[in-house]
Amino acid sequence: MKEKKKAGLLFCFLLCVIFLYGCGKGKEPERGGYRIYYSDADGVQLVEEHCNSEEETVEGKIDEILKLLKKEPDTIDYKSVFVEGVEIEKWELQETKLSLYFNEEYLELNDVSELLIRASVVQSLVQISGVDYVCFFVGGEPLYDGDGREIGYMRAEDFVQNIGSSLHSYQTADLRLYFSNSKGDMLKAEDVSVRYNSNMSIEKLIVEQLIKGPSGAGGKAVIPAGTRLLGVSVRDNICYVNFDEGFLNVAEQVNPKVTVYALVNSIIDGGETAQVQILVNGETNITYQEIIDLSKPLSRNQDLIEEETR
Repeated sequence: MKEKKKAGLLFCFLLCVIFLYGCGKGKEPERGGYRIYYSDADGVQLVEEHCNSEEETVEGKIDEILKLLKKEPDTIDYKSVFVEGVEIEKWELQETKLSLYFNEEYLELNDVSELLIRASVVQSLVQISGVDYVCFFVGGEPLYDGDGREIGYMRAEDFVQNIGSSLHSYQTADLRLYFSNSKGDMLKAEDVSVRYNSNMSIEKLIVEQLIKGPSGAGGKAVIPAGTRLLGVSVRDNICYVNFDEGFLNVAEQVNPKVTVYALVNSIIDGGETAQVQILVNGETNITYQEIIDLSKPLSRNQDLIEEETR
């Protein structure tokens, strides 16, 4: 198989994806309609057009939107994000997670075109009630970013509509992260300085750093290996962290309470929320390892933090 697509400029280019309005400017689509995202004539921005739908089933709506995205609009002002040769060979819907399987021509896209097609397809499809997440596969394999990590399931929130921002906008955050101590029974603090793109929320940055694991000696990873992050969002002073079912496994020789509160304490200490709600595949009706009730948001736990030795 050809070399995997390196989508390393994801967050750099997110800041330059400016959303304009097409023929439906100033109007909301009629009930049952959608916003379809096309590329502008120069191929550097997305253009929004309102389209109505008569389809009633989720499957019918998915097919309809994919056909609209592929079809060239009747105007010279904008065009389909699908370049010649790029095709979706099949799609699969499991619960609310939609997987799209592209042919290998997708790997030939340049960075801007690759981002545009991803932003367009995801934002167009997640408007369907019954589709919350979209994942891309190419040649049967997951799409990877420039660091070799799976991009995984995407939501509309992953593509920020930020007009006039700098193309390369980075900042540095000093974070206090919590991992497990060597015994797996207490939280061990680790202070890190991370340079990141300002388009990413601090809460998502924290979770991604926890997934990477500790860099210092004496600490152990708390997120079970292979866990996929589906999304991070903040509302009403609560951070919602959604993992796939991999989170239900147990990190090696780590107390389940340590796993949960490493996540909760790290987000509350470094972010701007007072509580953390953990979800697994969008569900909260879970008792983690038959010990911790995840049905409600959790607050910081000071008692599990190991005292620093001097």
